[in-house]
Amino acid sequence: MIEVHDLHKSYGAIHAVRGASFVAHTGRITGILGPNGAGKTTTLRIISSLVKPDKGTARVDGIDVGAEPLTVRSRLGVLPDSRGLYPRLTTREHWRYFGRLQGVEREQLESRIVDLARLLEVVPLLDRRVEGFSQGERTKVAIGRVLVHEPSNLILDEATNGLDVMSTRALRSVIQNLAAAGTAVLFSTHIMQEVAALCQQIVVFAAGRVVAEGTAEELRAKADRDNLEDAFVSLIGSGEGLVA
Repeated sequence: MIEVHDLHKSYGAIHAVRGASFVAHTGRITGILGPNGAGKTTTLRIISSLVKPDKGTARVDGIDVGAEPLTVRSRLGVLPDSRGLYPRLTTREHWRYFGRLQGVEREQLESRIVDLARLLEVVPLLDRRVEGFSQGERTKVAIGRVLVHEPSNLILDEATNGLDVMSTRALRSVIQNLAAAGTAVLFSTHIMQEVAALCQQIVVFAAGRVVAEGTAEELRAKADRDNLEDAFVSLIGSGEGLVA
């Protein structure tokens, strides 16, 4: 479970996050929606222990991120919007490297790599260098990297970018299965169809604040709109005060 309470973060005169609070529950997929500059990325970086808040707390499985960042990182799998792959490493080498960093035992790790390759349908790519991979193939390597240590919580930022229709459907199934097995998934995207298809809970950010929270149906009812996109636009208002 990921808990955020009264988070604040400023960069000089820019107020990136202004009192955000929400919970991403175990066994559920929680979507994060918001326009560019709404504070989503800063919030995800705070949860990931990459940025320290000015005020407030973030907890992962009850552990304070600020107090025990290394313990929190062992319980998180984080897929950032920039994939950060090494072009000269193979798929297997990426997963082996990050698995060892997370302390996965060698024999268990090699078995896990084979399972991930089957799960993500990249068996033919296991021993090929990432250099020259398509965007979708690179995304699958990055996703495998964050799953290799079997974290209890996932943060996925624009996970389906670059994937074709069939790959997107396959990834949705993977995410849904992970949640059904008890993983807390925090899913940030700009694609409304992804949110509608995947998320049991949606948190809407605007101007550094959480302005609405609920299921897709609840958000549509709150905004009195027939579809999620129109509800989203209504809930964030004019967007005044958005930060960079």
